[in-house]
Amino acid sequence: MTNPETQVESREAGRGSLLSRLRSYLFFTPLIYLYTGVLGTLSLLSSLSDREGRIQHWFARTWARMILKTALVRVRVEGLDHVSPAQTAIYAANHLSALDIPVLYACLPVQFRIMAKKELFRYPFLGWHLKRSGQIPIDAGDARASLRSLTHASESLRHGTPLVVFPEGGRSLTGQLQEFMGGAAYVAIRAQAPIVPIAIVGTDGVLPMNSFHLLPGEVEMIIGKPIPTTGLRVRDMDRLTMQLRQAIAEMYYSRSKTVPSPQTSGEAKPQPLLAPNSKLQRKEPT
Repeated sequence: MTNPETQVESREAGRGSLLSRLRSYLFFTPLIYLYTGVLGTLSLLSSLSDREGRIQHWFARTWARMILKTALVRVRVEGLDHVSPAQTAIYAANHLSALDIPVLYACLPVQFRIMAKKELFRYPFLGWHLKRSGQIPIDAGDARASLRSLTHASESLRHGTPLVVFPEGGRSLTGQLQEFMGGAAYVAIRAQAPIVPIAIVGTDGVLPMNSFHLLPGEVEMIIGKPIPTTGLRVRDMDRLTMQLRQAIAEMYYSRSKTVPSPQTSGEAKPQPLLAPNSKLQRKEPT
C-alpha cells in the first residue's frame, strides 16, 4: 500500500507545468519572503509601543492579503454571521497547508492570537515576532509546560482575546481530517467560551505540504455555528472534542474532493489533551 509521503510526492510531481513552477519559484516565493521580511520588521518595531497588539495584527492581515493577491488565490468565505466581534471565542480549524494561516488572518474579522508549536518560537526573527505579538507556544513533548500554556490560553480568552487553534496538531499529508487533540476543548471549557468550527478547503491544492510550488486558484473558508461550553466541565472534554470534529468534518467533506476513510470519519476517537503520551490530561480538577 502506498504510504502518505509517496502519495504527496506523486501528487506534487503532477501539479502544474514547468512554466508554473518557474513562476512560483522565481516570482511568487521571492515576493512572499520580501513581504515577510519587510512587514515582519515593521511589526516588530511597532511592538515597542503597541501593547494591545492591534498594529501588529494589522501588519499580519496586510501580509496575508498581499500573499493571497500575489499568488492569485481567491478565498470564498461562508458563515461570517457566526462570528461576533463582541463575543470572545476560540476558533478551531482543520490544517492542510501553510497557506491556512494567511487565509485566517485575511478573512477572519477579529483580532486573535494563535496557539502554535513551541519549535516555531526558536527560529530567529519568526520566533521574535511570535513572542512579541503574544502568540501562545505549545510544547507537545512537555506535558507540564503545555498544561501551563493551555491554562494561560484560557486566561487570555477570559480577558477577551480570541484564539485560533488547529486541533489536529499539524498539517494533513493526505487531505484527510486527522484525529483531534483535546487542547482546544480544554481551553474553551476552562474559559467557558464557545468554540467556532472552521473548515478550510482547497489550500492543499494551491500549496501542498512540503512544497514551494504555488498554484493560483480558489479556496474556501466555511465558518460553522458556535458550540457553547457554558456549564461544561473538564470531564466533558472528550465529548466536546468529538462534537467539534464532527462539525468540521461535515463542512469539510461536503465541499472537499477528499473522500473520508473509516479511520478519519467524524466519529474518530479524540486524542489526549496534549499529546498521545501525556499523563496529565486527567489531573485537572473537574
